[in-house]
Amino acid sequence: MTDHRKQVGGGRNLFGDFAPKLAELTDDVPFEDVWNRLELSPRDRSLITVAVLTANGNTEQLSFHLDHAIKNGVTQEELIEAITHVTLYAGWPQGMAAMGVAKQLFTSNP
Repeated sequence: MTDHRKQVGGGRNLFGDFAPKLAELTDDVPFEDVWNRLELSPRDRSLITVAVLTANGNTEQLSFHLDHAIKNGVTQEELIEAITHVTLYAGWPQGMAAMGVAKQLFTSNP
């Protein structure tokens, strides 16, 4: 794989003092283990994650993962295109909600 920078979760920062076990699981399973497997690049994992969150309407996690995708080398244009593509297969309400999150994030942090 190409650029495979270490992926780090933020569970301990968000909930370490309030829900330490959830924080530990968040950082150690999806991030430390799965996100750092070599079979897919972080960039590919980010695109997949944004697509799944969009398809399922999980907009509360989308801002984090859109920003994470940018850090993993996905461009804003590619993310907008991915959300547009997913909208056609997953549903208009999910796509429009996801695009609203992307617009807010990308226009407030150009």
